[in-house]
Amino acid sequence: MRKLLVAGSAASFAALALGGSASGQSGSSAPPRTQEAAFTPPAAPVTPKGDQHDDYHGTRVADPYRWLEQLGAPAVDAWIAEQNKVATPYLEALPDRAAIAERLQKLWNFERYGVPTLRGGRYFYSFNPGLANHSVLMVSDAIDAEPRVLINPNTFSADGTVSLAGQSISPDGSLIAYAKSDGGSDWRDWFFRRVDDGEDLDDRLSFMKFGSLSWARDGSGVYYSRYPAGPDGAGDDAQPTSVFFHRLGAPQSEDVLVHDVSTMARHRGLRPNTNARATEDGRYVVLNVRAGYHENQVHVLDLQDPDGTPRPVVGAWSAQFSFVGNDGTQFFFETTDGAPKSRIVAIDVDSPERAKWREVVPEDDDPLRGVSFVGGRLIATYLHDVKTRVRVFGTDGSVERDIELPGVGSARGFGGESGQTTTFYSFTSFATPTEVWAYDIPTGESTLFKRPSVPFDPEQFVTEQVWYASRDGTRVPMFVTCRRDLARDGKRPTLLYGYGGFNVSLTPSYSTVRMVWLERGGVLAIPNLRGGGEFGKEWHLAGTRDRKQNVFDDFIAAAEWLIESGYTSREHLGIQGGSNGGLLVGACMTQRPDLFGACLPAVGVLDMLRYHRASANARNWSTDYGLSENAEDFASQYAYSPVHNARAACYPPTLVTTADHDDRVVPWHSYKFAAAVQSAQGCDNPVLLHVETRAGHGAGKPTWMQIEHAANALAFLSEHTKDSP
Repeated sequence: MRKLLVAGSAASFAALALGGSASGQSGSSAPPRTQEAAFTPPAAPVTPKGDQHDDYHGTRVADPYRWLEQLGAPAVDAWIAEQNKVATPYLEALPDRAAIAERLQKLWNFERYGVPTLRGGRYFYSFNPGLANHSVLMVSDAIDAEPRVLINPNTFSADGTVSLAGQSISPDGSLIAYAKSDGGSDWRDWFFRRVDDGEDLDDRLSFMKFGSLSWARDGSGVYYSRYPAGPDGAGDDAQPTSVFFHRLGAPQSEDVLVHDVSTMARHRGLRPNTNARATEDGRYVVLNVRAGYHENQVHVLDLQDPDGTPRPVVGAWSAQFSFVGNDGTQFFFETTDGAPKSRIVAIDVDSPERAKWREVVPEDDDPLRGVSFVGGRLIATYLHDVKTRVRVFGTDGSVERDIELPGVGSARGFGGESGQTTTFYSFTSFATPTEVWAYDIPTGESTLFKRPSVPFDPEQFVTEQVWYASRDGTRVPMFVTCRRDLARDGKRPTLLYGYGGFNVSLTPSYSTVRMVWLERGGVLAIPNLRGGGEFGKEWHLAGTRDRKQNVFDDFIAAAEWLIESGYTSREHLGIQGGSNGGLLVGACMTQRPDLFGACLPAVGVLDMLRYHRASANARNWSTDYGLSENAEDFASQYAYSPVHNARAACYPPTLVTTADHDDRVVPWHSYKFAAAVQSAQGCDNPVLLHVETRAGHGAGKPTWMQIEHAANALAFLSEHTKDSP
């Protein structure tokens, strides 16, 4: 049951905005597009080639653009400037760019709310009135009370490039720890603020990246994981993280070491890392030890144990275990152990032998994608054919009910503590901006908290889920969204977006950028490629290491299906993806340059032979990609690595994008790929590299920069997928 809840008005603080079909084949060459006489493609800069060669298991591999890996070198900076000097004027002069940017501004300008967190009787949630560079963090004393601003990241920097990168609220709601990221970097510094008066404490924590903080139950301090300091005084992510306890009021140099994994043996050739989560009852600290993305160990520190030594609860590298919550010594875990689609088990930490584990919720036909322990219940989120369904269980595994969602789409949230009677969740779909709902745990009633008002009619658009056959016959689902009145005449500009990796699921979600594309008559197609998590562990593994080509085959088959089904044709079909999705675009365009009308690889992993040399964090990706030091991995990587497969052909119009502060997927991937394709280009189609400054992998990017980037991408896509004159 669902009803409307009238919450506090946002009007009083709205103004704060101002303060991822032939494998391994190049295919036939694509003919160059006809260009308007007044809009001539720019000539790419000529990139000098070095004579670097490397021997991989007896194969001599050229790496002529190795010199572009020297980030910050004057020659590299000058080369970037030359690339931007060509790309920027071209993008700014694209015929549709001004109209697209204007519509992005208008459609972006609506109120957006995050899912509330309840602590100590207070409600904390994010809010953006529309065009603020960053959402602010609000707090209120009741869910329907007028909120006040607690943290406004729009004041962190004049240009909006310093962002709020995380927060953690104390159990009594009196303090909040919050992180800042500078210029999109994954490195974060953490600060502490009193909720009552908004004043910061003197405490500051550094040398941290992805991990969050976990508060001691009494609020005296936090457990956190950090890297050691390197010779230059900065964090050294080539070393493993360790868990420390920071007591408020003390300098970080006095923090107490809780868990050190530096002496543990490598797993899959990777150094183990660890992070911590204190249990709600205040007695235990759960230590997640990970090496890569496929398996982990779990150790537990009993704070009442006078020895103060963590002991293993899951001591083998056998499966994934995610701590959900505990009832005394009974610890609940979501795990892939014996269940490729995951199940929930209970382990008594005083008797953790595997024979004594209790299965609470068995594996379902649908993959389990998240569990929370709130209000004395286990709330489990599943994906049924890539759409969310949610079921509530008792701690004995009994089924209490299914949660009725507002529609067919994606739901997330359901967090909280065991004593709460209310939790919150978000819901979205391709034409539904994110709504926030409150869920009453005892009654099963959902109540609307916030629903945004947007200046378009969602009924204009329709989403269809289709299934198509990949090269090996595997059935792959794909969401296709377009206007209801769209003629299927084979001429529709179509954006095919994909990811296909790291167990990530692409579920229905709203995007202002994509809505602008749809409004303009474009088709949006999002396939759920192997390598993702949409159908459990086996689906994920089917797109990893020596099976990575399956991902590209799935994407190529999606493109062919869209053409065969009359939605579009080659010259009207654009492909886009970021990060691992950038690899996807790079691999597919080098394998099938004849199949696409435009290509947009963003912040991509594009040199598969050297990606792991960029950082210790990148080496962890080897669970999906493998390592070129291994002969079998090298053979599969070399066959698809975009940098190494850019051979002479007529490539589609291509816009490669990256950012100078990206320390997750370092920008030299994009530099080397752009240089390789520019050199190999056999026709007049433009191949551009655009490098953003004061930006990183994507997180924390201010609104103005997001709109600029989106306007460039959509205008480029529009120009090169529309009908030629």
